[in-house]
Amino acid sequence: MTMASLTPVSFLCLLLTLISHATADDSSNIYLNSYCGKAEGTYTTYSVYKNNLNTLLRKLSSNTGTGYGFYSLSYGQKPNQIYATGLCRGDVKPSDCQKCLDVAGTTLRKECPNEKKATGYDNKCTIRYSPKPLFGVLTLAESYYMCNQNDTPEVEEFDQVLTDLISKLTGTASSGDTRHKYAESSTTGPTSETVYANAQCTPELSKQQCSDCLHTAFSYLFDYCEGKRGGRYIGPSCNFRYEFYRFYGPKAQEPPNAAPLKVYQHNFNF
Repeated sequence: MTMASLTPVSFLCLLLTLISHATADDSSNIYLNSYCGKAEGTYTTYSVYKNNLNTLLRKLSSNTGTGYGFYSLSYGQKPNQIYATGLCRGDVKPSDCQKCLDVAGTTLRKECPNEKKATGYDNKCTIRYSPKPLFGVLTLAESYYMCNQNDTPEVEEFDQVLTDLISKLTGTASSGDTRHKYAESSTTGPTSETVYANAQCTPELSKQQCSDCLHTAFSYLFDYCEGKRGGRYIGPSCNFRYEFYRFYGPKAQEPPNAAPLKVYQHNFNF
C-alpha cells in the first residue's frame, strides 16, 4: 500500500552527517538538534532570567525524585519565572538520564545563547524551557523528521508493515499512566529482516493527547522517509523511531558506518 503524500506548509531541509562513528554505541549521548524560540524574546548576560535558567537546569538534571525519566520544574518569580521539562527515552537508566539532561542543557544554551524559549534533542533525551507553562500542553511545533538515506526494497509492503507496527506502539504508549508512556517492539519486514521501533509521549499527557500526537506526527513520515532504512520523528510532546537494527535496550548499538541522516523541520498547521 502506498500512502498518499501530504503537502506540508513548509519545511527546512538540512543535510547532516551526524553519525560517522565506527561501531558507535547508541547508548552514548549524541546531540541531534535544537529549536531556538524567537517569539518569547531574549535575555541578557547578567539578567535575573539567565540566573534563574542556570539554576533551574541544574535542578532539573540533578533531580532524583522519579525513576521514570520525566521531570517538570519551575523556578523564579514573574516576570522572570521559567518552566522546564526533561524527558528521557523509556529504556534509559536514571543515572544516564540525568547525565543526558545535563549535557543536553549545556549544549542547548550554547546553541540558543539568549532565547527565553528553547528545545534541545539528544539521542536519549529531550530538554525544554520557556517563560510559559509546559506541563500538560500538547505541541507538535519545534519538531523534526530524520531519515536514513539508505533505501529498502519492497517499499509498498514495508509501508504497511511500518504502519501496523507504529499503530501497535501508539496504542501501547498512549495507554501508559502518568509515570510512563513508552512502548518498544519489533516485527519482520518484507525481506525477512527485523524492524525495530519505539514510541513515546510525555507522560502527563492524556491517553487521547498522546494518541493524537503520535498519529499526527506519523501521518507525515512518508513525506520524508518513505522507503528509507530508518526514520524518526522528534518533537516536544512525542517521538517515534524505526530502524533495521536494535537501537534501544541493553543491546542497543549503531551499525558500523552508519548512514548519513537527512533532517527536515516540519511546521504543522491546523
